[in-house]
Amino acid sequence: MAKRTAVKDAPKDGINPKQPCPCGSGKRYKACHGAPGGATDVIVSRPFEGLAAECELIALREFVPSAVVKLPVKDGREVTLATVLPMAAAGLIRGDDVPFVGLQVQTRSGDISRDLARALQWAQKAKTGDVLPVVGPDNGDDPARLQDLLDVDAEITPVLHADFIWWMPEGTEPTGDVALSLERANAAILPTERLDAPGVKAAYWVDAGDKAHLRWVRPEPEEKLLDAMARLAARGELDLGEGSRYAGSFRAHGLLVPVWDLDREMHAREWAEPAEALGKRLLEALASDEQLSDAERRAREGLRGRQITLR
Repeated sequence: MAKRTAVKDAPKDGINPKQPCPCGSGKRYKACHGAPGGATDVIVSRPFEGLAAECELIALREFVPSAVVKLPVKDGREVTLATVLPMAAAGLIRGDDVPFVGLQVQTRSGDISRDLARALQWAQKAKTGDVLPVVGPDNGDDPARLQDLLDVDAEITPVLHADFIWWMPEGTEPTGDVALSLERANAAILPTERLDAPGVKAAYWVDAGDKAHLRWVRPEPEEKLLDAMARLAARGELDLGEGSRYAGSFRAHGLLVPVWDLDREMHAREWAEPAEALGKRLLEALASDEQLSDAERRAREGLRGRQITLR
C-alpha cells in the first residue's frame, strides 16, 4: 500500500479550529474532523503523494472549474476523472455508458485518495445511469488507494471546458435537477486555461474578473521551494515580466501553490513563454546549496508571510 502522511487530532497538532479541515472537505476543522462526534479517521495531508500526476490532481481538486481526464487505470474499465459532476456526485455512468468519478466532492473522510479509489472501483462495475452520490464509510478492511489502482508513473493532461455541457451525452438535453445543477455550475465558472510550455506543468491562468492570476502547483518540498523563491525575489526575478507581480501562495494537499497577479488584457497563451523562463530560473535556484544571504533571508520571511485565500 502507498505511504500515508497523517495529521492527527487538534489542538495539540496546532490545527486552527477556524481553518479549513486538512481532509479537503471545504468545512472548517471545528465543523469536520474537529467536531465532537465528527469523523475520526486519520487525515492524510498529502493524499496524492507518489503519483506523477499529483500536481495536476491538486489543481483539478482545488481551482480548475471544468475539466476531464482519462485516468491511467492499471486494470479494468477505463474511467474518466472530472472536476465536478452533477449534484457534486462521487461517480456516475453517463447515458452513453461512459463512467465518471468526481474530484470536487463533499467528504468527511480523511483520505481523498482512498475515497477516489472507492469511487473508481464502483465506476468500473456500475451500469448505465447509475449514480454514486457519496462514498460510503469504511467497512473495516484496508481499502485500496488511488496509488494502488493507477500507473503511478503516468502523467495526465486534463482537457478543459468552458462549461459543463459534457455532463450530458452528445445530443441530449438536460432536465430536472441536472438542468438546474448545470445552469448553476456554468454561471460559477471562472475562465481558466492550462499553460502549455516546456517544463511548465500544473500551471493555470485564471480570469477572476478584475484581474487574472497564474496558479502554479509546485512539487518541491515547501521549505526548499521557499528558499529558491527567496533567491529570485532578492534579485527581482520572481515574476513573469511586465504586467505581473508575485501575489502570495497557499497550501493545498501538502504542496505549495504560488500565485501571480497578471494583466488580464493579455491572453493566457502570452504567459506561456514567461512561465517557462520563470520555471528555468526556479530550477536553477533550487539546485543551489549555498546559504541564503541576508537579503535572501529577508525575502524569504516576506514570502512566508504572504499567504492568500482563494475566492
